[in-house]
Amino acid sequence: MNKLLIIIPARFASTRFPGKPLALIGGKPMLQRVWEQTQKVKGFETQVLVATDDIRIQKAADAFGAISVLTSESHPSGTDRCFEAASKTNFDFNILINVQGDEPFIQAQQIEDLANNLLNSNAEIATLKRKIDAENDISNPNIVKVVSDNSNNALYFSRSTIPFKRDSADKTDYYRHLGIYAFKKSCIAKLENLLPTTLEEIEKLEQLRWLQNGFKILLVETDFQSPAVDCPEDLVLVENFLKDNPTFG
Repeated sequence: MNKLLIIIPARFASTRFPGKPLALIGGKPMLQRVWEQTQKVKGFETQVLVATDDIRIQKAADAFGAISVLTSESHPSGTDRCFEAASKTNFDFNILINVQGDEPFIQAQQIEDLANNLLNSNAEIATLKRKIDAENDISNPNIVKVVSDNSNNALYFSRSTIPFKRDSADKTDYYRHLGIYAFKKSCIAKLENLLPTTLEEIEKLEQLRWLQNGFKILLVETDFQSPAVDCPEDLVLVENFLKDNPTFG
């Protein structure tokens, strides 16, 4: 059986929402809800770790039964935090999954689909995309768009509208990127040594570092999207989502 290492990066010092992983949703810390969703993954031998730089988050994780790893405070991204945590486990994995700590309703099926598709491809990395339904989301710079080749490998990620319709009569589908990543173990050491690239710094998107260095990123389409938490105001959205979807508990 293939082995899956799922890591949930969680830092306390968020600029827009300090202490975000510990924010309560339906009476549970958001981090706990993310962790509970990862416990539903099937078809793999799985270990789940919480990677944090703050003892308060580690204590909360320990309280609800998660395995936690303390990491450096200086990591520029959650992916870097995941890579450090992965180096501290004795679990021998095939695929590493970075599940964002602000996705309290991530579906186990999405994690399984990412891992299975990556295992059966020649790509080194996989991530999710979803068709954009709302017209105003297409031009929203906070929603990252992605375009792919005919084999569903990413060509580019952007905060801009891609593709740009030169002729307004043309019809095309637009896709948004959902920030969960799967990595083959064999590529992690290479990714760790990459320096920031010009495209990454311009768009503020870490996945462009991998693309600009020639790594292949497989896109797996999903129909499911739940609200994530970026700022305190988003808690209203996730509380309403929970009321409308009581199966999440």
